Amino acid sequence: MTQLVRRRLGEILVEAGRISQEELNKALAEQKKYGEKLGKVIVKIGLLSEKEIMDTISKQLGIHIVTLDGREIPAELIALIPEDMEKNYMVLPIERRFNVLKLAMVDPLDLNAIDEVTRLVRMEVEPYIVTEGEMKRALEKYLGMKTLVEETLERMKETRDIALVSEEDKDQQENVTVSMTEEEPVVRFVNSLLAQALTDNVSDIHIEPYERRMRVRMRIDGKLREVPSPEKKMFLPIISRIKIIGGMDIAKTRMPQDGRFDMRDGSKVVSVRVSTFPTIYGEKAVLRLLDKSAALSGVDKLGLLTEDEEKVRDVLKRPYGFILSTGPTGSGKSTTLYAFLNYLNSVEKNIITVEDPVEYTLEGIAQAQVNARAGLTFESGLRSILRQDPDIIMVGEIRDKETATIAIHSALTGHLVLSTLHTNDAPSAVTRLVEMGIETFLVSSSVSCVIGQRLLRRICNECKEPYTPSRLVLESMGIKDDVVLYKGRGCPACRGSGYKGRTGIYEVLVMDDDIRELVYAKASSDAVRKRAVEKGMTLMKDDAVRKAIMGITTIEEAINTALVD
Repeated sequence: MTQLVRRRLGEILVEAGRISQEELNKALAEQKKYGEKLGKVIVKIGLLSEKEIMDTISKQLGIHIVTLDGREIPAELIALIPEDMEKNYMVLPIERRFNVLKLAMVDPLDLNAIDEVTRLVRMEVEPYIVTEGEMKRALEKYLGMKTLVEETLERMKETRDIALVSEEDKDQQENVTVSMTEEEPVVRFVNSLLAQALTDNVSDIHIEPYERRMRVRMRIDGKLREVPSPEKKMFLPIISRIKIIGGMDIAKTRMPQDGRFDMRDGSKVVSVRVSTFPTIYGEKAVLRLLDKSAALSGVDKLGLLTEDEEKVRDVLKRPYGFILSTGPTGSGKSTTLYAFLNYLNSVEKNIITVEDPVEYTLEGIAQAQVNARAGLTFESGLRSILRQDPDIIMVGEIRDKETATIAIHSALTGHLVLSTLHTNDAPSAVTRLVEMGIETFLVSSSVSCVIGQRLLRRICNECKEPYTPSRLVLESMGIKDDVVLYKGRGCPACRGSGYKGRTGIYEVLVMDDDIRELVYAKASSDAVRKRAVEKGMTLMKDDAVRKAIMGITTIEEAINTALVD
């Protein structure tokens, strides 16, 4: 196998006598302007053809040239690497022999791509060089239609150039005008990015500047994936366009800003929260997409096992008590609370919330957003809510002792209180309240239920297939050898990932007399957990395994999600 060392293309071409140092310097200067790969720039300014560059790399490094046109690659080989990685790095596996994977690459000098593929497939990777045109045709053949973003970028290359700010003077960022943000290529790219996000059920879009390029990533089913990006010179108008539609000030570039706007996709309304943050190369923008219809989910849509769902419904029927949803950021706690509010919402109940921010609006419920400048905090908001004759109160998050104290006293005085807390599991929540300084008798008498949760990816139904994992994996999760498990092969519907959509895994801790006594006695979270399991609580890791056995997710996803601690 060819052993690659970290060498630059320009250095190789100069050593081979194909270009001079002066010509390389010219190409590097042009590359700085356009932010493209050096090989593309060399071809663009007419120093060498693509074939001449390929021949030189092949001769100097011993990398074979391969032809993809007319070649048939087995689907199981294509599926070894996620689709987004194949598109972003422009690579395709073409053959596998024992523990060696032959990889066709447009840029065989991209050792980051080789390292990523090696880590993923856990095989030695042998690079082969192929033309960009052949690679594009092969990717379209094997990976299906182009995304909206890719199609837009291709069309943008055919349009006229637009007047943009020079990258040489960072202070000129403020000179981007509204007219620049309304240029057709800019508007087209932003629109296609948002449309693609809606199509793929994206939760977040990241637009990031670097010295010579911009990067766009989308978070799909909890994982960030890079998508094709325009040239760096498009960055400032794109960021400014997003700031304008988000109701933000394009003249302010050195301070964080927040904005928002709504999109409609048929009958679906999606709220977009925009956040910008100044970095050394410009403003990074993150767009969070919130599907308002997601707030209408019921308790039965959360992914609770039947016995856990019954426990939750029983607790929600009680007229008072403190119900906590716990887990790290992004574990679906807010979605759980909104599902509970939907279940409880009725004309007979006065429901009031204080949130930061209000992610979804619910008909028939009075919702307030934290505004520290105006003096509305979780603590002050909760005090005011108690003067509004509430039956049910939802506090977005318990962050401090004062908020926790008022919430607990509210639960003890005849109100049903819902909130979230950042802990790794359900038993840790009750001990965390004690650590905040809440008296143990208050915690034990007020808390009625704690729900620990995580989100894991669902197997794509379009490419779901049975498989047999290693015995070591089965043993580590306590699964019998004769159980049939499933995984996603990878297809256009799931962008080659094998997963589409997410569901929750849970542990539902319902407080009874035994658990209350442990909390009152300041027992550790381990002791509380052990006793809860004895009383029938299903741990999150066991919930994850059951969902793998049920064919909802893969055992690998169950391990990665439930055993992160």
